[in-house]
Amino acid sequence: MSRRASGLKAWFLQRVTSVYIALFGGYVLLKLVLSPPADHAALAAWVSAPWVAVGLLLLIPLLLLHAWVGIRDVFMDYMKPIAVRATAMTLVGFVFLASGLWAAQAIIAVRAFQ
Repeated sequence: MSRRASGLKAWFLQRVTSVYIALFGGYVLLKLVLSPPADHAALAAWVSAPWVAVGLLLLIPLLLLHAWVGIRDVFMDYMKPIAVRATAMTLVGFVFLASGLWAAQAIIAVRAFQ
């Protein structure tokens, strides 16, 4: 794949993920503003609903992919030494991986306790 196609792929991924994040984020915001859950049990019941849980489980990797593309572009633009850039990208990658696994585990755990 050429460098130009790689940049186009990153641009496209950034746009597609931002559309889903905006739509699902708007849904969550409207839900919480228009009919906020009365307590933790009501919130857990809402999160454990199949469509909400699937939406959240899809949101996690898309949000992390969106953030990764942005961070990667900033690192590539402003970190010139390749060793420093590779180290920073590796550390951020591990943090994103751990965060994604933790968030997915939390959503799955809510569904298991319902």
